[in-house]
Amino acid sequence: MSATCKVLSAILSYPTAELQAAGRELIFALNEEQLLTVKHRAAVGALIADMAAADLLEAQSRYVDLFDRTRSLSLHFFEHVHGESRDRGQAMVSLLERYQKAGLDVAGRELPDYIPLFLEFLSTLSGGEARASLAEPAHILAALGERLRKRGSDYASVFDAMVALSHSVPSDEVLESVRNEKVEDPRDLAALDRTWEEAEVRFGPGDAAADGCPRANDILQRMNVPAAKPASRSSSGART
Repeated sequence: MSATCKVLSAILSYPTAELQAAGRELIFALNEEQLLTVKHRAAVGALIADMAAADLLEAQSRYVDLFDRTRSLSLHFFEHVHGESRDRGQAMVSLLERYQKAGLDVAGRELPDYIPLFLEFLSTLSGGEARASLAEPAHILAALGERLRKRGSDYASVFDAMVALSHSVPSDEVLESVRNEKVEDPRDLAALDRTWEEAEVRFGPGDAAADGCPRANDILQRMNVPAAKPASRSSSGART
């Protein structure tokens, strides 16, 4: 499960030239480990291929509109559970302790509930432990996937893949509630101000655009994904 979690972590990070260049290796890693079904690997692979072929600035703008400017799509778990309440701080501490016990060195600019970082943590665990940990926030992942699907975003495939890996069944009630939500417009500046006016300063994926410190490159360096094999190699036979 290690390679698959690392790939999903990388492609949920802020797009960079390094991430685009690694597209073939990322797809190969998914196919080599074969934890995802053919259907899920094809969907995630299509997203990777689209990111690799896209104009970098357009890919970055699309990412920012989705995950930085749309609060309901925040890539921080506890944003969806605790908001800005004091409970979020204690939850952060507890999650950070789990990371430290697993030997994961967390960079200072990353909050523990950042989903790409959580996926890196899962990559250090055994398959059973990783699935159990991924199942804990499965309802959040399912909701995020549904919100992205409503926006016609291929990023939904990543969250669908995570739910599938967790072996969890999304609640019909939760999904129906998400389907009835009003789709936020990331370009509506007045609505954006109203949404964030009470929010504290947060460090997340959007900071990469501002501080010139691409998280995806950091993740790719930690990945050690195998070099791409010849195109003739079969990628079929995924386990379900």
